[in-house]
Amino acid sequence: MSAAEGETPVADGAPPPEALYSFGTPWPELNQGLSYSDTFRCADVDAATTLIEFYATNYKSSAPLPGWVKRIRSGQRMKASFSLQITVDGEVVTDPDMILRDGCKLVYHRLPWQEPFAPYLLEVLYEDDDMVALNKPSGLQVLPKGLFQQRTVLAQLQLKDWKMTSFYSKRKHVQSHPVPVHRLGRGTSGLLLCAKTKVAKVRLASYFAEGAINAGNKRDKSEFGEERKISKFYRALVTGILDNDEVVVTQPIGLVHYPGVAEGLYAACSSGKPAMSNVCVLERLAHQNHTLVQVEIHSGRPHQIRIHLAYIGHPLVDDPLYGIGGHPKFVEPESTGTDSSFAYDGGYERPLQPVPGDCGYHLHAHWLVLCHPTTNKIVKITAPLPQILQTREERRATAERISG
Repeated sequence: MSAAEGETPVADGAPPPEALYSFGTPWPELNQGLSYSDTFRCADVDAATTLIEFYATNYKSSAPLPGWVKRIRSGQRMKASFSLQITVDGEVVTDPDMILRDGCKLVYHRLPWQEPFAPYLLEVLYEDDDMVALNKPSGLQVLPKGLFQQRTVLAQLQLKDWKMTSFYSKRKHVQSHPVPVHRLGRGTSGLLLCAKTKVAKVRLASYFAEGAINAGNKRDKSEFGEERKISKFYRALVTGILDNDEVVVTQPIGLVHYPGVAEGLYAACSSGKPAMSNVCVLERLAHQNHTLVQVEIHSGRPHQIRIHLAYIGHPLVDDPLYGIGGHPKFVEPESTGTDSSFAYDGGYERPLQPVPGDCGYHLHAHWLVLCHPTTNKIVKITAPLPQILQTREERRATAERISG
């Protein structure tokens, strides 16, 4: 029997889940900046390597060559609350053509900057000695990347004082703070699972990895008498009316070229990695030409639900990036983000077209059921739904509870 068997995602008259408590520290105006350290090693004693050659080659996804020239020459000068500097053996260097010596220490300092707006409060939905489940708001990134280096879920987990019981504090392999064991997109809200111990982290991560393996086999292990360790269910509002009550999507997902995103964009791709999503219709909203669906994912590829729903012709309502077919809606000319275009800090200009971190779509990690990483008991955790993702019956039940 699968871990999820017998569970129901539809409201059964029970009151919506309530958070145990909330926590969060307001973001400071500026973050703490970043430092990237390297030790230069000369592969060819007869060939000279300049400072600009080193950074334009090893950090080409951070800035084009003209941008790196600008960064090096600017030194410590401030501009638009953003500054960068590069040191060699502890000394600030402003000459891009400086010849590097074997063994010299290079540090690229990205001085503190103001990150874009992000919410900071997090609700705790479940907590025990091994794990904690959070209700992540839309607009908050899980792990540091790009402009968001401090305004993340991870930072809030690090800032909180996690008090421990005497029994808990004596346990081995306890981490200083919980860490996320999977990711949600910045614009995706809902349930985020975090591990408190190293053992829980390894086991929970293995649960998610098993789902990806099963998706590659185009099957669910529970169909063959083996128990699944975790099942994850999302709510989504999609464009158009789905004809079938249930659709299984197995379109592979991989990286494709996308101007302005150096590492590429995840999209429907025949040469990509296996992925599996089970889509069930909850309510057809004919007057809006929308459908409310539940999606169970058997793998966790980046942006999987957004891509799979778009692939079957029903992109998420207000998704700025993915269109029908599971590909980006807009592609700017190849000149976007090339050497001829760089921002005030020397990095690439933000593309004019949408990027993966843009928000606005309606996707919520609603509930999951899992085998507890240490007790092996079945645990179900649910995150309260935004009103726009509730069925008519759920909204009616909520209104009756409020009025009564």
